Amino acid sequence: MMALNLHGVGDLRYEEVPCPERQMGEVLLKIKAVGICGSDIPRVFTKGTYHFPTIIGHEFAGEIVEAEDSALVGRGASVFPLLPCGKCPACREEQYARCSSYDYYGSRRDGAMAEYLAVKQENLCLLPKEVTYEEAAMSEPAAVALHTFRKSGVGQGDTLLIYGIGTIGLILAQWAKAEGVKKIILAARTDDKVEFAKKMGFSLAVNAEKDGLGKFVEEVTSGLGADACIEGTGAPEPWAECISLAKVGGRVVCLGNPLGGMSLSQDTYWKILRKELTLVGTWNSSFGSRENDWREAVQAMQDKRLELKSLITHRFSLAEHKEAFSLMHERREMYCKVMFVM
Repeated sequence: MMALNLHGVGDLRYEEVPCPERQMGEVLLKIKAVGICGSDIPRVFTKGTYHFPTIIGHEFAGEIVEAEDSALVGRGASVFPLLPCGKCPACREEQYARCSSYDYYGSRRDGAMAEYLAVKQENLCLLPKEVTYEEAAMSEPAAVALHTFRKSGVGQGDTLLIYGIGTIGLILAQWAKAEGVKKIILAARTDDKVEFAKKMGFSLAVNAEKDGLGKFVEEVTSGLGADACIEGTGAPEPWAECISLAKVGGRVVCLGNPLGGMSLSQDTYWKILRKELTLVGTWNSSFGSRENDWREAVQAMQDKRLELKSLITHRFSLAEHKEAFSLMHERREMYCKVMFVM
């Protein structure tokens, strides 16, 4: 089969590789759609993966073509990419995102930027017929967004600030809207992302640098501050702004992958203390019998609480990988979700 195989930092090759063989407890998935995550950009160009070569890709959906259970053949599925150890205290509580020794499709083991992938049957999220493969390939960011939204603690009538207008930020805004959050403020540092958010129906989108985020939030909240702020960029300045703009007793959710060192001024740190803020970290999603963000995300796609197709701004074939990755790496134009479609 053909796949995107990362042989080293900056050395991504579209090449022929052996088709995976399904093992016990696995199904063979014919990949239909796979998204490029923002984390894939440093993975390809600066950081690398945990070993080389690695087939990357962890946001994906496809058709089951081989399985021990014949009833599964022909079904569509998205796949929870985290493979928990199943033995540590976190796993025993089904808190798989906190697993101390996990594996991961697309970074620690081969992923889905390929024609086929053998995956654990227990990691499948089966799709209803109403959900397309392109939508389903966004199950991972949709589940991460839901997990993050729940960490924020906001609900009907509250004000939420989301700093970072990317795929997850816009899905977060959709979850908040569906849950009746009264005021959803979206902040970015470029006009094109602000305009994209407004086209998606979020009128309280603002250019944080050009238009003055602090003054904007003050006006929207009558000087009280946001009930919760979600930092989605991984940069220290937006993190500090989220701390400053949260209300007294509010909450700040740290979501963005850090771009480098994260430091705070003494004044900003004092705000955490004096406002008695709650800081919460999150990075993944729940996939257990008691709490399952994935099933909820797919259900929301089916009943249209989430509208994800409009977030896909670019579609490519795997053979067009150079154009797809350079578009994101060089930021040649505005994009939201860039996806390979097979």
